[in-house]
Amino acid sequence: MNDESLRLLADGMLGKLAKWLRLLGYDTAYDNAASDPELARRARAEGRILLTRDHELAARRGLRTLLIQSETLEEQLREVRDALGPPLHPALSRCAVCNAVLEPVSPAEIADRVPPYVLRTQSEFRRCPGCGRVYWPGTHIQMMHDLIERFNAGEPDGA
Repeated sequence: MNDESLRLLADGMLGKLAKWLRLLGYDTAYDNAASDPELARRARAEGRILLTRDHELAARRGLRTLLIQSETLEEQLREVRDALGPPLHPALSRCAVCNAVLEPVSPAEIADRVPPYVLRTQSEFRRCPGCGRVYWPGTHIQMMHDLIERFNAGEPDGA
């Protein structure tokens, strides 16, 4: 799990980055319809670091920002990692869709929400209390873990 006190807000140009940061356990709010003043107000009110590709927005006084220079996800993740600290690690702790903290649930509670094969082969499930999406540590989590480990080691094609 990443630093739980680190709260981020991604602007409308960084939706894919926001989703990945959530999958990595970062509290990352995202609103693709918010205006610059709304983003600034929300970042201040919620104590969030604003991730933006907008130079003018990043230059606003009294606002903690990280100007994301790159257009590629891999480089954006690298910029966040380099600016904010520890290596990135996959975490099954936040919903990739709505950013809510996932809650553990028993297989019986979600039996009607996952494919039968998943129910037979997995024993650990988490559900989003916000949108109801169900998560489990399947092969996609292992692939993401391997990808991030290569990324942290500086290997090509890290993300």
